[in-house]
Amino acid sequence: MSLADSPALAIAASLVGGYLLGSIPCGLIAARLGGVGDIRKVGSGNIGATNVLRTGRRDLALITVLGDAGKGAAAVLIAGALFSPLCAVLSGGAAFLGHLFPVWLGFKGGKGVATFFGILFAVAWPVGLAAGATWIVMALIFRFSSAASLTAAALAPVWFVLLRQATPERIALAIGMALLIFVRHDANIRRLLRGEEPRIGAAGGGATA
Repeated sequence: MSLADSPALAIAASLVGGYLLGSIPCGLIAARLGGVGDIRKVGSGNIGATNVLRTGRRDLALITVLGDAGKGAAAVLIAGALFSPLCAVLSGGAAFLGHLFPVWLGFKGGKGVATFFGILFAVAWPVGLAAGATWIVMALIFRFSSAASLTAAALAPVWFVLLRQATPERIALAIGMALLIFVRHDANIRRLLRGEEPRIGAAGGGATA
C-alpha cells in the first residue's frame, strides 16, 4: 500500500516532511558557507535574512530569503503533487512551524516572514501576490519592515476571501501563521508602540525574518 492510498499516512508524511523542510536553517547555513561564522552570534541572534544582512553581506541575506521562502513553497508543492490539497496546506503549516521551532537548533528559529510568503505563493499565488503587495506598500509608506510584515500577515486571511481562494483549511493556515508571526514580533510591536522601532535602512531595521 502506497502513502497516497492511505489518507492517514499521507497526512503524517506531509506533516513530518514539511516540518523537516521548514527546519532547514537557511540563514545559518548561508552565513557559515559565506564565511561570516555563526549568525546566532551576530546582532539579534536571529537566523533570518534581516540579521544576516547585519553582517554586511546582501548576497547572503538574499540567499536566506530565497531559501526560507523556497522551503515553505517546496513543502506545499511536494505534498500537493504527491497527495492532496489538504496535505499541501498541512505540509505548509508544518514547514512554518519547522522554521520557527527547528529541531536542529534547539527549537529556536526565525520569525517566519519569508517562509510565510513562500507558503502563500505555493498555496494560492494570487494571495501571495496580494500579501507581497501589502508588504511593499506598507514598507514604502511607513518604512517599518516589522509593521509591513504584521500587516501582510493580518490581511492574508482577508485576501483569501476577497480573491475567492478560501477553503476552511487555507483560512485556518493563514490565521495560524498570522498569530504566530505576531507572537514572534512581540519585541518589535513593543518598540513600535514606544516609537523606538528602527526604520528600514537604519541600524537594526526592525528584524522580521
